[in-house]
Amino acid sequence: METDEKDLTSVVSQLDAKILGLTLGILFGLIIFIATNWLVIKGGHLVGAHLRLLSQLFIGYKVSFLGSIIGLVYGFIAGTIFGVLVGWIYNKLLFLSKK
Repeated sequence: METDEKDLTSVVSQLDAKILGLTLGILFGLIIFIATNWLVIKGGHLVGAHLRLLSQLFIGYKVSFLGSIIGLVYGFIAGTIFGVLVGWIYNKLLFLSKK
Protein backbone atom coordinates (compact mmCIF):
# COMPACT_ATOMS: atom_id res chain seq x y z
CA MET A 1 0.00 0.00 0.00
CA GLU A 2 2.78 2.40 0.90
CA THR A 3 4.69 1.87 -2.37
CA ASP A 4 1.51 2.44 -4.38
CA GLU A 5 1.03 5.82 -2.71
CA LYS A 6 4.64 6.79 -3.41
CA ASP A 7 4.29 5.78 -7.05
CA LEU A 8 1.06 7.75 -7.36
CA THR A 9 2.64 10.80 -5.73
CA SER A 10 5.60 10.56 -8.08
CA VAL A 11 3.40 10.42 -11.18
CA VAL A 12 1.04 13.18 -10.03
CA SER A 13 3.83 15.60 -9.10
CA GLN A 14 5.46 15.37 -12.54
CA LEU A 15 4.75 18.06 -15.12
CA ASP A 16 3.92 17.31 -18.73
CA ALA A 17 6.59 19.46 -20.39
CA LYS A 18 4.85 19.48 -23.76
CA ILE A 19 1.55 20.71 -22.31
CA LEU A 20 3.32 23.35 -20.22
CA GLY A 21 5.20 24.50 -23.32
CA LEU A 22 2.03 24.70 -25.39
CA THR A 23 0.20 26.59 -22.65
CA LEU A 24 2.97 29.12 -22.11
CA GLY A 25 3.45 29.51 -25.85
CA ILE A 26 -0.19 30.41 -26.35
CA LEU A 27 -0.14 32.71 -23.31
CA PHE A 28 3.05 34.58 -24.31
CA GLY A 29 1.91 34.93 -27.91
CA LEU A 30 -1.51 36.27 -26.94
CA ILE A 31 -0.03 38.71 -24.44
CA ILE A 32 2.22 40.24 -27.10
CA PHE A 33 -0.61 40.24 -29.66
CA ILE A 34 -3.12 41.91 -27.33
CA ALA A 35 -0.64 44.42 -25.89
CA THR A 36 0.52 45.50 -29.34
CA ASN A 37 -2.99 45.90 -30.72
CA TRP A 38 -4.09 47.72 -27.57
CA LEU A 39 -1.36 50.29 -28.12
CA VAL A 40 -2.11 50.56 -31.84
CA ILE A 41 -5.79 51.24 -31.13
CA LYS A 42 -4.92 53.66 -28.33
CA GLY A 43 -2.64 55.60 -30.68
CA GLY A 44 -0.79 58.72 -29.69
CA HIS A 45 2.40 60.55 -30.55
CA LEU A 46 4.88 57.83 -29.57
CA VAL A 47 3.09 54.48 -29.67
CA GLY A 48 4.57 51.68 -27.59
CA ALA A 49 8.04 53.01 -26.80
CA HIS A 50 8.71 50.19 -24.35
CA LEU A 51 7.07 47.47 -26.41
CA ARG A 52 9.11 48.60 -29.41
CA LEU A 53 12.18 47.22 -27.63
CA LEU A 54 10.97 43.72 -28.55
CA SER A 55 12.23 44.44 -32.07
CA GLN A 56 15.72 43.97 -30.65
CA LEU A 57 14.88 40.31 -30.01
CA PHE A 58 12.15 39.59 -32.55
CA ILE A 59 13.29 40.38 -36.09
CA GLY A 60 10.53 42.09 -38.06
CA TYR A 61 8.45 43.09 -35.03
CA LYS A 62 7.01 46.61 -34.93
CA VAL A 63 4.20 48.16 -32.94
CA SER A 64 1.62 47.71 -35.70
CA PHE A 65 -1.06 45.20 -36.62
CA LEU A 66 1.35 43.21 -38.80
CA GLY A 67 3.91 43.45 -35.99
CA SER A 68 1.37 42.01 -33.56
CA ILE A 69 1.01 38.92 -35.75
CA ILE A 70 4.80 38.58 -35.96
CA GLY A 71 4.97 39.04 -32.18
CA LEU A 72 2.29 36.39 -31.73
CA VAL A 73 4.42 33.87 -33.61
CA TYR A 74 7.64 34.82 -31.82
CA GLY A 75 5.86 34.83 -28.45
CA PHE A 76 4.42 31.38 -29.13
CA ILE A 77 7.85 30.01 -30.07
CA ALA A 78 9.63 31.62 -27.11
CA GLY A 79 6.91 30.58 -24.65
CA THR A 80 6.89 27.02 -25.94
CA ILE A 81 10.65 26.67 -25.63
CA PHE A 82 10.60 28.24 -22.17
CA GLY A 83 7.73 26.01 -20.97
CA VAL A 84 9.32 22.81 -22.27
CA LEU A 85 12.64 23.68 -20.63
CA VAL A 86 11.00 24.54 -17.30
CA GLY A 87 8.96 21.33 -17.35
CA TRP A 88 11.98 19.22 -18.29
CA ILE A 89 14.19 20.78 -15.59
CA TYR A 90 11.43 20.43 -12.99
CA ASN A 91 10.96 16.74 -13.79
CA LYS A 92 14.71 16.10 -13.67
CA LEU A 93 15.00 17.78 -10.27
CA LEU A 94 11.97 15.85 -9.05
CA PHE A 95 13.57 12.60 -10.21
CA LEU A 96 16.83 13.47 -8.42
CA SER A 97 14.98 14.25 -5.17
CA LYS A 98 13.21 10.86 -5.29
CA LYS A 99 16.48 8.90 -5.36
